[in-house]
Amino acid sequence: MKQNTCPSFIKATLAVVWKDLTAELRSREIFSAMFIFALLVVVIFNFALELEAGTRASITSGVLWVTFTFAGTIGLNRSMAQEKDRGCMDGLLMAPVDRSAIYLGKMLGNLLFMIAVEIVIIPLFSVLYNVNLINGGLLLVVLLGSIGYSAVGTLLASMSVQTRTRDMLLPILLFPVVIPLIVAAVKASSGYISAMQMEEITPWLNLLIVYDVIFLSVAWMVFDYVVEE
Repeated sequence: MKQNTCPSFIKATLAVVWKDLTAELRSREIFSAMFIFALLVVVIFNFALELEAGTRASITSGVLWVTFTFAGTIGLNRSMAQEKDRGCMDGLLMAPVDRSAIYLGKMLGNLLFMIAVEIVIIPLFSVLYNVNLINGGLLLVVLLGSIGYSAVGTLLASMSVQTRTRDMLLPILLFPVVIPLIVAAVKASSGYISAMQMEEITPWLNLLIVYDVIFLSVAWMVFDYVVEE
């Protein structure tokens, strides 16, 4: 059902975000699963890749985004699975609000979970890999990459959650779509870590921005049809 007032849309969006955050504060299921998985990936790569300092620095951005990608997928799966298993999604769809507000609320909730994990993992990553990741440009790349990943992932998770094989189906649907995003994020992150010239980094930043705008807009428009049974 479409609502034509901006205040109602914003209020509905914030209500969905607040619902997700409140539920997570009570259960701590999503953040815990994402953080533990991300921590394991970081530690395993740290001990598995016994490389020289220079070589290790060159692969840091790749390992970083592998960590965020897989941890984000776990968060998306658990977030939508909780909605489905508890019957919350049916209640949200029956509410007299614009369904794009439901999508945006879920997307922002998933984005906040990713950011929370990244805030903890990035300093830890810096210590273990002896690479300074507390960099304004790098943090901007992480934010842009997380927005695009959450935008696409929320839409595809809402599709896959309807199936019995949702845990396997989401990565199959999601990873091919986010390849341009991950490549751009890795290249831009590597550029900031290696202190490259902005002329070399800018094209990848532009790709991240364009990806975010396009896929967030598309997901916003088609979410109503995706959740229609």
